Amino acid sequence: MPIQRFTAENFRCLEKIELDVHRHFNLIHGANASGKTSLLEALAYLGRGKSFRGASPAQLVRYGADAFVLFGRVETGGHVASLGVRNSRHGLEVRIDGVNDAGTAALAEALPLQVIDPDVHNLVAGGPEERRRFLDWIAFHVEPGYLDLWRRFRRALRQRNVALKKGAPSYEMHGWNIAFVELARKLDAGRQHALHTAMASLDKIGTALLGSSVGFEYQRGWSGELPLQATLEATIERDLQFGGTQAGPQRADLKIIHDDRRARKLVSRGQQKLLAAAMVLAATETAQAALQRPLLLLLDDPAAELDADSLGRLMERVVALGCQVVATSLEPEIPGFPATPALFHVERGVLKRSP
Repeated sequence: MPIQRFTAENFRCLEKIELDVHRHFNLIHGANASGKTSLLEALAYLGRGKSFRGASPAQLVRYGADAFVLFGRVETGGHVASLGVRNSRHGLEVRIDGVNDAGTAALAEALPLQVIDPDVHNLVAGGPEERRRFLDWIAFHVEPGYLDLWRRFRRALRQRNVALKKGAPSYEMHGWNIAFVELARKLDAGRQHALHTAMASLDKIGTALLGSSVGFEYQRGWSGELPLQATLEATIERDLQFGGTQAGPQRADLKIIHDDRRARKLVSRGQQKLLAAAMVLAATETAQAALQRPLLLLLDDPAAELDADSLGRLMERVVALGCQVVATSLEPEIPGFPATPALFHVERGVLKRSP
């Protein structure tokens, strides 16, 4: 099981909570604004070092406190590891098994997780950066060395953009182009392989949730008519004008087709949520197969914007996935969820185990 025990202090409305997490299914129920989502956000923060709601550390520290502290015991690599996160105006501190400054990448390796929340539809309806992050998350867990490659590419992109803003001469830009293109090709190949690895799960789960096939087309971020090196040379004046690189993997996108239509524009909000949830579940299944261990899946109010049939199909796929699940609900049950999960109630930031 990914996480056994979790504690949070001074995180949003949570002064201090302790959660003994069941290895399979956990349900946290309570009224609106009681602290349910804050608890999920804290769990996700322990595995990511950032908020899935886009909140800054200042917004996350409980009023009157100087810092928030998160701690968890997780199973990783055949042993139980201790993860600790502290954040304050002095910055983020990460400790794993007593080692300081381990970094957020180490958190993601120790506690791999995914989140389905009411904003998950943005994976379909939002900008391409959402879908790039989706592909990068899969590649991080299935492609050895992908994180280092991604970091090197981002560094090469920054360096090229700095040269563009300075109006560097053509011979200098040629040198930056060579380094950029080499890393861009490798990053592009990693993303394409990650998508290929996930395609069977994407097709299976997408069809199960939506009742029809879903298509995915990777768009790499530059025209297929010219190699990237030639594209950069042909568009150098535009890059100089904008002060940034307009072609490359930083512009990539994932085109999603449902019923022969561009899903981003033509499906309803509920269908977008189902489609995005299918993508998250497929990514989770793909990573679990690569890592050969269950992941943590956080479900924040899965019933929101879904009819009973859609919710039932979603929960059926969640249960079949075999991961560790922590879900929230207004009521002490979710249709389609196992009848006897570990049940917890939260009220005004206070968490109690339900009988």
